[in-house]
Amino acid sequence: MQGWFSILIMIALGAGFALISVLLSHVLGPRHPTAEKSAPYECGMPAVGDARERQSVKFYLIAMIFLLFDIEVAFLYPWAMALRGLGWNGFAQVVLFIALLFAGYVYVWRKGALDWGEEKKTEVAAEARTTQRVA
Repeated sequence: MQGWFSILIMIALGAGFALISVLLSHVLGPRHPTAEKSAPYECGMPAVGDARERQSVKFYLIAMIFLLFDIEVAFLYPWAMALRGLGWNGFAQVVLFIALLFAGYVYVWRKGALDWGEEKKTEVAAEARTTQRVA
């Protein structure tokens, strides 16, 4: 019962802190809303356009690549904890793992999946036109 009592105390303290914080913000907070204060705030810039507009496929591709590399890096923590027990064989396996991750990163980079804007494409097109005119 002693172990459960300490858990109940921590839950009560957490709930009490949350309740007191909400009540204090309600009592002490400003009460004069303006149109500017009520406007949605996003990244320090005013919201432009409809929130339901279609996103580019590149946005989702970048998100999936981020998740992939983020999850793969999470596998390095257990390896780091068990490094002494794994020996040189485990070290070689992780070096191979990181080399494969790096190869995937280079592949994605070379394919242009990490290019967000159109400026690079327009620069390449302008350079190609200039080369054609000179020749």
